[in-house]
Amino acid sequence: MPVLKKVFLYGVLIVMTTIALFPIYWMLNTSLKSNAEIYQVNPTFWPERITFDSYVTLFEGSFPQQIGNSFVVGLTVSILSIVVSVLAAYAIARLRFRGRKVISKSVLYAYLMPRAALFIPLYILVSQLRLSDSLWALVLVYPTITIPYATWILVPYFASVPLALEEAAMVDGASRLRAMFRVTLPLSAPAIAATLVFSFTLCWSEYLYGLVMINSSERKTLPLGLADMINGDVFAWGPLMGGAVIATLPIVALYLVANRWMVSGLALGGVK
Repeated sequence: MPVLKKVFLYGVLIVMTTIALFPIYWMLNTSLKSNAEIYQVNPTFWPERITFDSYVTLFEGSFPQQIGNSFVVGLTVSILSIVVSVLAAYAIARLRFRGRKVISKSVLYAYLMPRAALFIPLYILVSQLRLSDSLWALVLVYPTITIPYATWILVPYFASVPLALEEAAMVDGASRLRAMFRVTLPLSAPAIAATLVFSFTLCWSEYLYGLVMINSSERKTLPLGLADMINGDVFAWGPLMGGAVIATLPIVALYLVANRWMVSGLALGGVK
């Protein structure tokens, strides 16, 4: 029975992994085909003749600039969000003040607020600041998504760090701020790293606010650039799939690196 159970579990795992990875494989497969092969009646599961014309078409246009825009906006917003969220989450988790529970719930409600209900007032704000059609507009707007999310994630993690550790540091003469930076934050490094990765992913894949705020092709981010490859009912499937493949690579690499770092951070935190 244990052998049959193991075979069954591995079989289910293989099936689920295949289902999860097949769309990625099909994107890569399509991006390496010629237009004639993409539109033929009977699709092939591997290109009859591998061609990189789709990638050449991508990099001849404004696609590289759009990748750079996504990196700049994503990194800037993620770092800013982590700085603000760490301080806010620590205050909610550790300090006792009037209205703490209300603020904590408000953070969650702010994260759950539909983006479609906010883009009009946010666009008015950006227009009044004369930041429309600029990357600064996205840097100003995206924290409305990432800061509530990051704060909501970090509050329970900070609350789980034993308070006795901070109290011991303060007994030894450390201030509240120093105890936070020297005790709580190092032990919370895995959660902070995970939140940073998730915040970057939210910025990297965000489409609605970018569509509203940005008009110029050279200032568009990656999701907007991919959407521009669809003109009415005409789909540039080769470049579109190639762009989607390229768009997944930084996220996959970031998750692989962060996963290693988070596991080692958890081990170090346990030893300390």
